Amino acid sequence: MPPFTWIVRDRRLTLERPLVMGILNVTPDSFSDGGQFLDPAAAVAHAEEMRQQGADIIDVGGESTRPGSVPVPADEELRRVLPVVRELARNSDVLLSIDTSKAAVARACLEAGAHIINDVTALAGDPAMPQVVREFNAGAILMHMQGTPQTMQINPQYDDVVREVHEFLRDRVTQLTAGGVAPEQLVVDPGIGFGKKDVHNIALLAALPQFLDLQRPICLGVSRKGLIGKLTGRPLAERAVGSVAVACFAMTQGAAHILRVHDVPQTVDAVKVITALRQAASPPL
Repeated sequence: MPPFTWIVRDRRLTLERPLVMGILNVTPDSFSDGGQFLDPAAAVAHAEEMRQQGADIIDVGGESTRPGSVPVPADEELRRVLPVVRELARNSDVLLSIDTSKAAVARACLEAGAHIINDVTALAGDPAMPQVVREFNAGAILMHMQGTPQTMQINPQYDDVVREVHEFLRDRVTQLTAGGVAPEQLVVDPGIGFGKKDVHNIALLAALPQFLDLQRPICLGVSRKGLIGKLTGRPLAERAVGSVAVACFAMTQGAAHILRVHDVPQTVDAVKVITALRQAASPPL
C-alpha cells in the first residue's frame, strides 16, 4: 500500500513513517498530567521539550475528556489554550493540533496558527465544526466515542465493537466528504478507552488492519490508559513500556500512522526501529 497523504492547511504530508503526536494538556483534571502545565510558560516549555525529543505534532488540549469529566465553557477553554498555541506558532514550525470539539475554540486556534483539529466527537459535537475545517483546510482527526466523557464508561455495550466502530468512522468520512471536506484532510481514530470496556479495546487493537479499508490514516491513542494498567499492573507513571508495546504491535501491521503519546522519546525510538525493520523486510521494487 502506498503511503497516505494528509493535508494540514498549507502542508501536504506523506506519511512514510508514523508521526508522533505529543500530548500537552493545559487542564487541571486530565487523567495523567492534569495540572502540570496549566501555566502557559510551563506548557510552552514542555512542548519545546517534546519537539526536541522528536515529536512531529503537539496536541494542545484545554478540556479533559477523561471518564466522568465535565465540559468547560468555550471561553475558559480558550483562556487555557490560546496563549500556548500563539506562542508555539510564533516560535516553532512544529505541527500544532488542538484537541477540542468546539468550533469557536477550533477557529480561534486555527487563526492563531494551529494546523489540525483533534475532535473526540468526530466533528459531530458542534454543527459548525465541519465548516471551520473546510474554511481553513485543516487536518481533522475523527474519533469514535460511545456516549460523552461524562457517561462513556457507564457500562458501554456493543453487539460487534469492530463492526460498529468501523461503520461509524466510515459514515463520518462519507458525510464529511459529501459536505465538502477533502478526504485527504481526514484521519480516523477508533477511540481506545472512549466508551469501551477492556474487551472492546483489545478487540479493536487486534483488528486495526480492518480499518485500513477506510483509505485514511489511523490515529492511535493508548498512552498510559487504563487498559495498559490492567494488562501490566503498572501505575500511571510506569506505563510507558506497555504503551510503546501497543504502538509497536500496530506499526508492524501498518495500522498506526499517528501515535498520540505522553512518552515521546520512547515512542520516537520505537518508530525508528520498527520503520527500519519494516523497510528491510519489504521486497525491493
